[in-house]
Amino acid sequence: MHRLSHGDHGAAVAEVRGTLVRLGYLHDNGETIDPDDGEDTYWIAPDVAFDQALDSAVRAFQQQRGLLVDGVVGPATYRSLKEASYSLGARTMFYQLSAPLYGDDVATLQRRLQDLGFYVDRVDGYFGPQTHEGLSSFQREIGLASDGICGPDTLRSLELLGARVTGGNPHRISEEELVHRSGPQLTGKRIVIDPGLGGPDKGRTVWTEFGDMFESEILWDLASRLEGRMAATGMETFLSRPHHTNPTDVERAETSNSFDADLMISLRCASNGSPSANGVASFHFGNSHGSTSMIGQVLSGFIQREVVARTSLQDCRVHGRTWDLLRLTKMPTVQVDIGYLTNQYDAAVLTNPRFRDVIAEAILIAVKRLYLLGQDDQPTGTYTFAELLAEELASADRG
Repeated sequence: MHRLSHGDHGAAVAEVRGTLVRLGYLHDNGETIDPDDGEDTYWIAPDVAFDQALDSAVRAFQQQRGLLVDGVVGPATYRSLKEASYSLGARTMFYQLSAPLYGDDVATLQRRLQDLGFYVDRVDGYFGPQTHEGLSSFQREIGLASDGICGPDTLRSLELLGARVTGGNPHRISEEELVHRSGPQLTGKRIVIDPGLGGPDKGRTVWTEFGDMFESEILWDLASRLEGRMAATGMETFLSRPHHTNPTDVERAETSNSFDADLMISLRCASNGSPSANGVASFHFGNSHGSTSMIGQVLSGFIQREVVARTSLQDCRVHGRTWDLLRLTKMPTVQVDIGYLTNQYDAAVLTNPRFRDVIAEAILIAVKRLYLLGQDDQPTGTYTFAELLAEELASADRG
């Protein structure tokens, strides 16, 4: 779709405004025209302008939904608006490969099933195979046809039963349990490394004293350095893509899921219209429904602190997001935006091979800290790759 922002006007803007009115981010200003039909119906003039009030509403929606807060309605924000407009009961839901279902109604169903003990995965608003299985199990338990289709009878049963147990987070518990069970050694851990861009999509060009360097080169080289260090510790590493391709985030997630990996680490560079924007930020799955990848959150915090301590890049902190790459991967996934190529200092760091070594080691140390489960006493930024490697080899000898 065409990206919409402040100053635009037309039917697409009217659709966005109408959705935000229904969701309560804007006052209706008398635009409700049929209050007796059982639900709120809104009509907006087809040539409505994208004004300051709409810009503020879009930003508030983006903030609440874990999206990039820029006031621009691009594909991700438009999709999230669509998802937010579905309430439980608005449509029949079932698992389908050809046209997957996403929406707040799916998230509400997942939360209900989770409270009743039939669903232990993320509340991510995606009706996938885990949601199908959880719903089918619930239907079997209460004597309905276990077809995995959420229609009126199933909804009525969910309403009548209510929640027997609430407040738990089975997905969080299962993630933490997997880390506990796997032990502190890195040997045998399976990690997907996801370098951004690829193939003909080279990204930004950065001038260096040795010639121009593409963004895609920086990310591929950093991924290679990280892969080499992980392999030296006995970890199994996989790249999310070949060098010559740039898959979509959905395709990257699907490929990564096929590896049955323990973690995924995605590497990206940032850019901004202002050359003053700078720093490193880390992201994990987290949404407005209260579902968070706890291991992703912990790992992103470790990565953030190690990279900042070792490079002096500005700390732009850790954030929960609902991006496809974070939402659709089965394993805990972290995306690291390692700096702004539009900033002079950040670009100097990222184009320096020595600093790429430093960043790769910082990420590896962060992964080790995750599996040590807080049982290490090395201050942030001081644990070295040589010490880690020696410790891994000693552990292997003892084993």
